[in-house]
Amino acid sequence: MTLLASMELFVAVANAKGFRRAAEQLDMPNSTLSRRISDLEKEIGVRLLHRSTRKVELTEAGQAYFRRCEGIVAEARIAHESLMELAERPSGMLRVSMPVDLAISYLAPAIKRFGELYPQIDFEMDLTPRRVDLVTDGFDCALRIGTPPPTPSTLISRQIGLLPRYLYAAPEYLRDAPALNHPTDLAHHQCVIQAASGRQARWALTSGTQTVTVDVSGRYCANNVSMCRTLATLGIGIAISAGPEMRDDAQRGTLERVLPEWDVSPAPVYAIIESRLIPSRVRLFIDFMQASLKDYSAHDRHALV
Repeated sequence: MTLLASMELFVAVANAKGFRRAAEQLDMPNSTLSRRISDLEKEIGVRLLHRSTRKVELTEAGQAYFRRCEGIVAEARIAHESLMELAERPSGMLRVSMPVDLAISYLAPAIKRFGELYPQIDFEMDLTPRRVDLVTDGFDCALRIGTPPPTPSTLISRQIGLLPRYLYAAPEYLRDAPALNHPTDLAHHQCVIQAASGRQARWALTSGTQTVTVDVSGRYCANNVSMCRTLATLGIGIAISAGPEMRDDAQRGTLERVLPEWDVSPAPVYAIIESRLIPSRVRLFIDFMQASLKDYSAHDRHALV
């Protein structure tokens, strides 16, 4: 058991690329961690790490040992947690990275319900669109909207939902804007671009089996759904809905659905994890969010304005 514990500490240091970050994640003194790794090196008679004042790197032997230890430690952890589940409900800290729009507009109620089902799970949520290193930053999983960029072979990406999207604009904008009877007419309108890379975009709209792709542009762009919604209510232009708030605005009359016979291509939601060998609390959370997003999509289409 002592050897397995030492292997777990070594894997943590290798993943964190340093003793200080690994010690913080393990909640143990840096000096204790360093001593335990030194004891492991003495026990097996091989230096595993190159230490310097600036960084820690694996030796050639350390790289080979890490490849073996990583799988052993993961299997042991899952086996341990699987046995614990027989005696108690899932517990522990669940650390999730997700965009603020996804968390607030869609998942907050689902997270509350999940917490009520599993009161022994605590939550730490980082609401950011930035790409995080699940291992180094200590996250259990990351949720992302849109097709994720290519992930390293060590990560697994799983689609857990599709978010319906529609077009909305303020009545005062539509009153003075050019005619809008077909998606191609969008090229002559001011559009609020939901991106941070420029004031142009390509929108794909579908109606039944027909799909039309149109290049749109506008003076305003933002990488935040709430900001795009606010700009639309102020009469800036046409924006894509990506949450229930725009539907609520339409019910109040501050926004109107544009081209109601056409839907914008839905936005996929992905869960990104380090390995298929994940703790039960992470697996249960992802499955629960997937079911909640499916329910939301069905309700959203039923409640369309």
